[in-house]
Amino acid sequence: MDHPDDIIICRCEEITRSEILDALRKGLTDMNDIKRATRAGMGLCQGKTCKKLLASLIAEFTGKDLADILPSTFRPPVRPVTLSHLNENPG
Repeated sequence: MDHPDDIIICRCEEITRSEILDALRKGLTDMNDIKRATRAGMGLCQGKTCKKLLASLIAEFTGKDLADILPSTFRPPVRPVTLSHLNENPG
């Protein structure tokens, strides 16, 4: 790794610190806006591994307190579901 900006923030989507900083420089300072612009937090884990890193970068860049950074929203399914599971008849 040559530079700190090459650090992967979102492992599922392979989003780097540099990509997040670019979004922040464009004025996207909300978790949902950054998620939509970069796909950070849209992978299999749905942000479980990267949301704290992402929130820390936003707080550092904006000067906001970490507690003031709202989490991103989740859309179902939060966990991957197989098609066969969806076709099961519970009754």
